[in-house]
Amino acid sequence: MTRMGILAAIAVACLNGSALAEPITKPLTIAVLNDKSSVFSDAGGTGSVVAAQLAIDDVGGKVRGLPVKMLGPDHQNKTDIGVSLARDLYDQQGVDAIFDIGNSAISLAVQNMARERGKVLVHVGSATADVFGKQCAPTAAMWLYDTYSLAQGIAKAVVKQGGDTWYFITADYAFGIAMQAEVSKVVEAAGGKVLGAVKHPVGTMDFSSFLLQAQSSGAKVIALANASGDTVTNIKQAREFQIGEGKQKLAVLIFYLTSVKALGSEATQGVQYLEGYYWDNDDASRAFGKRFLAKHGKMPTHAQAGVYSAVKHYLRAAEAANENDGLKVMRQMKAMPVDDFFAPGARVREDGRLMNDMLLAEVKKPSEVKGEWDLLTIKGKVKAEDIMRPIADGGCTLLDPPVKQ
Repeated sequence: MTRMGILAAIAVACLNGSALAEPITKPLTIAVLNDKSSVFSDAGGTGSVVAAQLAIDDVGGKVRGLPVKMLGPDHQNKTDIGVSLARDLYDQQGVDAIFDIGNSAISLAVQNMARERGKVLVHVGSATADVFGKQCAPTAAMWLYDTYSLAQGIAKAVVKQGGDTWYFITADYAFGIAMQAEVSKVVEAAGGKVLGAVKHPVGTMDFSSFLLQAQSSGAKVIALANASGDTVTNIKQAREFQIGEGKQKLAVLIFYLTSVKALGSEATQGVQYLEGYYWDNDDASRAFGKRFLAKHGKMPTHAQAGVYSAVKHYLRAAEAANENDGLKVMRQMKAMPVDDFFAPGARVREDGRLMNDMLLAEVKKPSEVKGEWDLLTIKGKVKAEDIMRPIADGGCTLLDPPVKQ
């Protein structure tokens, strides 16, 4: 190469280097996309937006000196609306990351968009394990519970206590169907039997026919593979049939503090379920709970606390990576341990699963309740490695490692 050629090559390299080093001037925009007007609104809803704003506040409201913008559309628990909104957020609104979702069918549809566009998507209120399994994406993460971990955490314990015959009342959509399948596997592996199941539409107001079928099955355990408002209605009507008071017990597979509050401890006393967060678990949890209560008027559900954690971790990773690019930020999220009350020290695996410990909670008797939100007793901690599905069993073919520190 001639002297002039060498100088020209150096000049081009310098120009490219300076271009790469130019500061990013586009502020981050995030969206909390979930149900704000239907059956799942109490579990996430506007409370998740409040939680996300607290996370933004806790990083100073800015990333790389630029203000963080947040949007909070309502998908109304309808898949077509959720997909349309997500497409608009990514393609027209310039959103860098979407959080929560809270509906497994919508999560699976939006996952495809995130994968195609290289955009960040963090599932919190949704529970389908497919998003870190056969439908995984390098820019997506699962932050709270999932059908596999819920099944492992609850079903084994119930069978061990003698509940060896099961009947399911199942919500007829992706989460309910997957939840029934996962729990059935665990029950049968533990030596139990599944005697049958009945499906109901989301938003069902009258469960009497479903409860009669479950009751007549003779199963020791009637498992509710539904969530939020459906679970509340289901439990209320189950009590009218005296289900849960005699030989037949209710197994609630996914539950929320706000649902316990809505039903009251009289109706829910003794119910055990997995919690990702409880406001009275430790000092850090109490501090967040009080902040959230002051803003929202209710204590946070574990889904809302999970949104806080996911948003804060994303913003910290974007700052550390000095990037808006979804793949690079997600790699940084995997490289950094979580630093908050929700999942202290936890890490995001290559398949996008946050390895967060869970809490085994039991609803208190009315005589034990000392305050408005003093509703649960924490019976113990369930370690992530004991209930999370191994990467090798998930079928994720797009494993993406974290950046090297």
